[in-house]
Amino acid sequence: MTNTSKKLLPLAAMEKILKQAGADRVSDKAKIALKEVVEEKAEAIAIDAIRLAAHAGRKTIKSGDIKLAAKKE
Repeated sequence: MTNTSKKLLPLAAMEKILKQAGADRVSDKAKIALKEVVEEKAEAIAIDAIRLAAHAGRKTIKSGDIKLAAKKE
């Protein structure tokens, strides 16, 4: 999921995250890199959460599925 043309997460949000973490300035390439990493991790968590829900016999993804899947990553 490294296609930066997908507008799942805005670059402005990536800049905000980096600035909240203490960055004074953020390059466009840094925003794009963070976006790619976050989207890849989010997709992996989503896939695991879907598997967890299916294993429990559900089609609905619950917050617990997300939290458990995130712990695996």
